[in-house]
Amino acid sequence: MNRRVVITGGAGFIGSHLCEYFLGKSYDVLCVDNLLTGSMDNISHLSGVKGFVFMNHDITNDLQVPGRVDYVLNFASPASPVDYLEHPIETLKVGSFGTHTSIGLAKEKGARYFLASTSEVYGDPLVNPQPETYWGNVNSVGPRSVYDEAKRFAEAMTIGYHRFHKVDVRIVRIFNTYGPRMRLNDGRVVPNFVMQALHNEPLTVYGDGSQTRSFCYVSDLVEGIYRLLVSDYVGPVNLGNPEEWKIIDFARHIIALSGSRSTIAYKPLPQDDPKQRRPDIALAKRLLAWEPKVGLDEGLRKTMGHFLKQR
Repeated sequence: MNRRVVITGGAGFIGSHLCEYFLGKSYDVLCVDNLLTGSMDNISHLSGVKGFVFMNHDITNDLQVPGRVDYVLNFASPASPVDYLEHPIETLKVGSFGTHTSIGLAKEKGARYFLASTSEVYGDPLVNPQPETYWGNVNSVGPRSVYDEAKRFAEAMTIGYHRFHKVDVRIVRIFNTYGPRMRLNDGRVVPNFVMQALHNEPLTVYGDGSQTRSFCYVSDLVEGIYRLLVSDYVGPVNLGNPEEWKIIDFARHIIALSGSRSTIAYKPLPQDDPKQRRPDIALAKRLLAWEPKVGLDEGLRKTMGHFLKQR
């Protein structure tokens, strides 16, 4: 009998790649998504694939899954600033009620629970790179707090269920990830820059562009997620690419790589926008023998090809 995994947020960017990955490893996959920010387009190619089932459901409501479940992977949440600023209450609810519902399913089934957390738990960090031991610098009443604090709460609930109910849990803190199936209007830096460059429009840089980000291709992330899932480590683990880019340099790189005629347009820096974002992945290297393999240019070319088709 195949092992069975429930993936909430499975029609989203990362979730859809996870559905594909687990099917490739002969798992039965139940993809759960309410399509608030996910899309059927991301999983349409999986329709009819043996072992794949889609459930249109909001996990802030009771989640009933008949039969055996081996793993529950919770990837349900708006993840880009555009989305969680548009849906602040839904973001808070899925981080709280959604975590409670999905980890309750894992408890009921005796399944391993995997929480997708985020580098945003570090807020606007005062240390660089950010290790898992860093407690963060988060403005709890700022506009980004609906996402930051929802994920911090989700981590606390996950560990609480582990300590009190003995649920077997894993937590990943995901840093900037990019690749095919990101939405054109996602609002994050890669789709913004790529689409503007492909249209020869000015690339929007906030502030002076000295803030930094680190970009991990989605296939590398998915491999790291699987290694963490099947490992014996309970505590949070950073997954991301430690290669750090100033946003202004990244914008110029996108223009050069795409052969665009775009220029740079500067706009005010949003409130609480992190000045630095770079993962310390020493723990992932040691525990999981994992580090990113896909080079930036290779990943960007694949992503550009996807956006050209989507456009």
